[in-house]
Amino acid sequence: MQLTLLRHGKAEDSSMDGDFSRALVEKGREQSRSAARLLKAAGALPDIVLTSPLLRARQTADEFCTAAAMPGPLIQSWLACGMVAEDALTQLCAFKDFKHVAIVGHEPDLSDLIESLLGVNCGAVMMKKGSIACVEWSPDHGHGTLLYLIPPKLAAGWSED
Repeated sequence: MQLTLLRHGKAEDSSMDGDFSRALVEKGREQSRSAARLLKAAGALPDIVLTSPLLRARQTADEFCTAAAMPGPLIQSWLACGMVAEDALTQLCAFKDFKHVAIVGHEPDLSDLIESLLGVNCGAVMMKKGSIACVEWSPDHGHGTLLYLIPPKLAAGWSED
C-alpha cells in the first residue's frame, strides 16, 4: 500500500469555538489545491482520502478532493489530534484493499507515524503545514519505505502548464 500523508494547510491561529473549529485561511486552501494538482500531474492520486474530523483537516481534504476531481474524504475520528502511530496502523489495516490511501491530519502525529513506518524514533521528521509525504507500506510486513516528502513551497510552485 502507498500511504500519502497530507498535513492540513495553514489555518486560523484561534477560533472562538476552540481548536476543533479553526478554519483554513486562503493560503491553506491554496496549499491543499496545490498538493492535489501536483499529485494529479504525477499520476500519484490516492484511491481514497481519510481525514481528521477537525475543521481545518476536513477543509484541507475537501479542497484536495475537489481539485483532484475525486470523491470526497471519509472522516475518521482516529485521525484527530493526538493520534497514536500504532493505533493508526491498526486502523489503516481496514483499508488494505486499497493500493493507495491518503490521510489528512496534524502534527506531530503525522511525523510520528512516518517515523513508526520507517522503524526509527529520532524526531528527525517534521511535516510543515501543507506538506505531502508518501510511504510504501505493507500491513503484513511492518516497516515501510519513504518515497517522498514535499514541502508546501515546492508543491505551490507546481503548475500544470
